[in-house]
Amino acid sequence: MTPQLTVLAADTGGVNGVALAVLIALFLLVSVAGFMASRFKRGESLESLDEWGLGGRKFGTWITWFLLGGDLYTAYTFVAVPAAMFATGAVAGFFAVPYTIVLYPIIFIFMARLWSVSHRHGYVTTADFVRGRYDSRGLSLAVAVTGFVATMPYIALQLVGIQAVLEVAGVGGGDNIVAKDAPLFIAFAVLAAFTYSSGLRAPAVIAFVKDILIYLVIIVAVIYLPGQVGGWDNIFGAAQEKMTTVNEATGKPTGAFLPGVGQGWAYATLALGSAMALFMYPHSVTASLSSSSRNTIRRNAAILPAYSFVLGLLALLGWVAIAAGTQPIGLDGEPNAQLVIPQLFEDMFPAWFAGVAFAAIAIGALVPAAIMSIAAANTFSRNIYKEWIKPDATPKQEAKVSKLMSLLVKAFALVFVLTLDKQNAINFQLLGGIWILQTFPAVVFSLFTRWFHRWALLAGWAVSMVYGTVEAYQVINPVTGKHFGGSLAMVPGLDEMGYIAMTAFAINLFIAVVLSAILNAAKVANGSDETIPFDYFADADDPRVQKDLAEHSSHGEPYGDPDDIPGNAPAR
Repeated sequence: MTPQLTVLAADTGGVNGVALAVLIALFLLVSVAGFMASRFKRGESLESLDEWGLGGRKFGTWITWFLLGGDLYTAYTFVAVPAAMFATGAVAGFFAVPYTIVLYPIIFIFMARLWSVSHRHGYVTTADFVRGRYDSRGLSLAVAVTGFVATMPYIALQLVGIQAVLEVAGVGGGDNIVAKDAPLFIAFAVLAAFTYSSGLRAPAVIAFVKDILIYLVIIVAVIYLPGQVGGWDNIFGAAQEKMTTVNEATGKPTGAFLPGVGQGWAYATLALGSAMALFMYPHSVTASLSSSSRNTIRRNAAILPAYSFVLGLLALLGWVAIAAGTQPIGLDGEPNAQLVIPQLFEDMFPAWFAGVAFAAIAIGALVPAAIMSIAAANTFSRNIYKEWIKPDATPKQEAKVSKLMSLLVKAFALVFVLTLDKQNAINFQLLGGIWILQTFPAVVFSLFTRWFHRWALLAGWAVSMVYGTVEAYQVINPVTGKHFGGSLAMVPGLDEMGYIAMTAFAINLFIAVVLSAILNAAKVANGSDETIPFDYFADADDPRVQKDLAEHSSHGEPYGDPDDIPGNAPAR
């Protein structure tokens, strides 16, 4: 590290007035856009889940691309991935790149089928589909509750991302209660207000601004920064040197410059398991079902890897920060790796451009937080409130409950961030990834076959949820000594470290296959199926889909099913 860089890295205190002003200006711009978004591709009314929660199901290729990109590549992604590269190296950090590459062929195969059957039957959530496929309230509830609970810490992490930016800009953090939390309260209030008023249209509009800023900031950083820190040879050399240094707390190397012997299994299972889990989250499905056709989904599966390219460049900024000597110190005086990217930009760029980078991260939190809260609220409204509490709820009542629930889940996330250690939010998000993957057999396999038995799928889900939770609890953080210290554990029978979610998934699948074979052989009733083979190939221009849309265009009646209760309609 050069002396000049040492001076830059040490100058981290106080409020960065220019950067903060740029951040506030851009934040206000997107806030106005969020409130005005209710007029974007406006329907007759927002008083239904189709309009408020899915944007009228009429987003085209580019809107869906920005929406999915804003949904999947969150602010926390842009904070946490380079932070993991900075702190522990390639296994914990760079696995995110191959996982987002493996992801798209997977969704290309199944998501178009989910879109078609959802369009035919008016499904809003994956739990709706499971209900219709198996006529099983229990299995549908299991999928819904898993998605709802797994999404909560994900929303909290978006607020952690905003907190990191505010802290580096010199506001938030520290011991003063007002100064510490007031900016986050303001961001929360703005997010809650435009989500309530505009629904999914708000993040769809804001995603344009967010993605343009993200692409601009990262491309400029990757071109400009290497020349300032001695080039890529120096960057990789500094990263390798840091990763081979012994950590005093653990007595082991700080991290992995490249995955070594015994780490390949962990790397591969993390990448594959994360790819399979991502589109099981309600917010991923919500963004996909808002598209106007099944081919929109397929086109997006082909062009979304452009984000993975940017993510790869972003991950390397964690190692650029090592070469630059960045010192991510919070306002409380404690080291915090999550601050490394905001701090790198504040150290190395003019204040106005650092403000643009801060805004990119903060706005990058608003988009996914809005979609996640809408998706969680839709899940509660459709699969818990209407299914178990008020079966005769009208579409208007469903939408109203969903709007209120979107406020509650964001408030819960805010309380979570303000009252618990940030590491807890990270730990629970990792646990959520383990849980959500266990809905994969009931959702994805059921799109292709009905051979699996509903009770076998429910049993596999239950056992794998318990196994995954217990295994994750037993992972001890070597530095803090606390439980839920990671998502890797020994794979039974292989003597290798692997992603707990994949081991649980293998157990889940084994139970589902064996029990399905037994129950099918015993001819145990497997419920009725309201779908037919054509439903899985229907597209927007299909005459029967057009007939459905025309019949329910006024939203005076429930969309899809005659009584809007998934699972009880006869096959068409």
